Amino acid sequence: MKDDLPAGWISETKRSVGQIRKFCDVMEDLVVGNEIFQARCRGIGVIPADVGLAYGLSGANIRSSGVDWDLRRDNPNPGLAYDAVDWKVWTHPDGDSFSRYWVRLQEVREACHIVEQLLDTIPAGPVMAKVPRIIKVPEGEAFVETENPLGVMGYYVVSQGGLEPFRVKIRSASFSNMSISPWLLKGSYVPDVITILASLYFILGDIDR
Repeated sequence: MKDDLPAGWISETKRSVGQIRKFCDVMEDLVVGNEIFQARCRGIGVIPADVGLAYGLSGANIRSSGVDWDLRRDNPNPGLAYDAVDWKVWTHPDGDSFSRYWVRLQEVREACHIVEQLLDTIPAGPVMAKVPRIIKVPEGEAFVETENPLGVMGYYVVSQGGLEPFRVKIRSASFSNMSISPWLLKGSYVPDVITILASLYFILGDIDR
């Protein structure tokens, strides 16, 4: 970090997390328990686990099909602190639009739980690390993937020993998740298309990568 945390940042963040928790409770009562919402989402846009894996789905989209897989737990980055806090991976067995919404709602709550624990364990020490002003990457190649809110994001980088990458390939979560849409939307009613696409939760800018 370039600078230390601003005064009052921790307390303000805790307050914001509390507000997000309350909003999740409101959405639970207002949406999840709504008969109309359930009628429009349950059994709609069902993705079997094997089909989702074949299309490269990740994140909440595959966990809502019953696949218990999360890189933060199953292949943790040593530079992150997920192994230092208590948290769980949420799944749902149904694989429909309702389950994808439900899993994401639980993941927001779980994120609040993670943030609250980290706020109470911020270590003391220097803020600005001593690093070279110019970094020359050794010749070779590397692939790094992380669990993002939309799913797995991967970066494949090839270096020839210069100051800039020779080749970069980005594995975008949205692009991979949306690859299942032709299969998923086939035979669907037009009103259900909006529900199904919304439940996949994609970002157009992420697809364009």
